[in-house]
Amino acid sequence: MYKPTYYSKIYRTFMSLEETAFQEQIRFFEENEKEIRELDFEEYFEVLATYVTALFEVGAYREHLLMVDVVIETSIMNNIVEYKGEDLFRRMLFRKAASLYHTGQFQKAEHVLAELLRMDREDHGAILFLKKCLRTHYPQIRSNAHAVAVFLFLLTAFVIAIEVLLIRPFYEMHAKTVEMSRNSIFVIGILCVLFGNLYHRLLAEREVRGFLKALRKEK
Repeated sequence: MYKPTYYSKIYRTFMSLEETAFQEQIRFFEENEKEIRELDFEEYFEVLATYVTALFEVGAYREHLLMVDVVIETSIMNNIVEYKGEDLFRRMLFRKAASLYHTGQFQKAEHVLAELLRMDREDHGAILFLKKCLRTHYPQIRSNAHAVAVFLFLLTAFVIAIEVLLIRPFYEMHAKTVEMSRNSIFVIGILCVLFGNLYHRLLAEREVRGFLKALRKEK
């Protein structure tokens, strides 16, 4: 990007803020938005990109979504590929997906991540994030497994109470059998939790593998 030999006062003031002073950057931009919009394009774009990054960093995801497309569209129209040593377009798209995820817009986040993977099928960050998004599709599997596990844990507690209050004082000959039974119930409960979580993840893994396989066929 072309760098002018003179920088405006408002640009100098904004850029003098600490790089990680995100709240200050946001406050300054919003208090001086009119003047910032009147800056030369190079200065305006840098201030805008910094502001949008600050919104993301402080977790203002809804506000970030309102502004990130402005940066993306401006970068496309002005052919800005690299910014501060990074692929600006891909970075902004990834953060857009993250903001969509954090605001519960999982399918839109998946769509953005899918677009990133169409650009680069080996984008490890996008692959992992897409799997995380897809895991939101199967909440019933995990919640059912956890519900069964909770029931089994409560049943284990009940059996222990029976064992302590009734079996050991009066029916010691059955104590071993009852002990094995309540241990088995407890282990089955743990296995339910593990199976539910594992199966939940495997379904997302399978979807991502299928998507990447389809992309390879397209190529």
